[in-house]
Amino acid sequence: MNALENHRLIWSRLMVGFCALSTVIIVGLLLVILGYIALRGLPGANLNFFTGLPVPVGMEGGGLAHAVAGSFILIGLACMIGIPWGIVAGIFLSEVGKGSWLGEGVRFTVDVLSGVPSIIIGIFVYSAIVVRLQSFSALAGGVALGVIMVPLVARNTYGILQLVPRELREAALALGLPLWKVILRVVLPTAARGIGIGVTLAAAGVAGETAPLFFTSLSNNYWSLSLLDPIASLPMEIFRYATAPFAAWQELAWTGALVLITIVVVVMLLARVLLPGYNFRR
Repeated sequence: MNALENHRLIWSRLMVGFCALSTVIIVGLLLVILGYIALRGLPGANLNFFTGLPVPVGMEGGGLAHAVAGSFILIGLACMIGIPWGIVAGIFLSEVGKGSWLGEGVRFTVDVLSGVPSIIIGIFVYSAIVVRLQSFSALAGGVALGVIMVPLVARNTYGILQLVPRELREAALALGLPLWKVILRVVLPTAARGIGIGVTLAAAGVAGETAPLFFTSLSNNYWSLSLLDPIASLPMEIFRYATAPFAAWQELAWTGALVLITIVVVVMLLARVLLPGYNFRR
């Protein structure tokens, strides 16, 4: 083995070791964070937390059932807006708009929108919906989170579709299928699992957004399922209870954080297990 091969082998081992060390550090930090949240949140994770409403200061018990339901409503509204538009934009960028001025315009718009701070989107939705309705509402909160989801879903969809082998498209086109059928029957089913995981990540990202909700859905202390009234959510309640000077409220905040993380992890695991997809590894 000559000197050049020794040099390459040394650098290769150093880089592999560096990657392994980085992986251990990242996984270790994740486990520490999750473990600490679980340690602080598990004592308050009881039936009353999921069925009860907040109680006045000084009283024992109370729960955040209204916030759990509100978070699901807001995430559902966001998915109804962000998933269809994001997937369509990703398909257009990957399959239809390549090299065209319209495709470049859509790509630029998606990149800019993904870089806009969430609080700016919250202010925009406040001006467009809250001011017109003269009330904070779940609808405004869902729209704000949906707008945040669109570029996340679009960029993920585009990236996953680029991994689909070109030979699959060429084989389908050679059989006489029109492009729209190739996309619907070949490309999308092949990339379904990757797109589903990306959608889950986008939903998980907006599930923890707090800043836009200050300007849109706000919060309340009561059970509300109306889309035109203020609605509670776990991120807002976690912020409100964590900054309060009362130990009972801080315990609820830790339990809320644990519940929020658990929802995200469970949904991601279900997406990986249940969604079919093509194995892109060679």
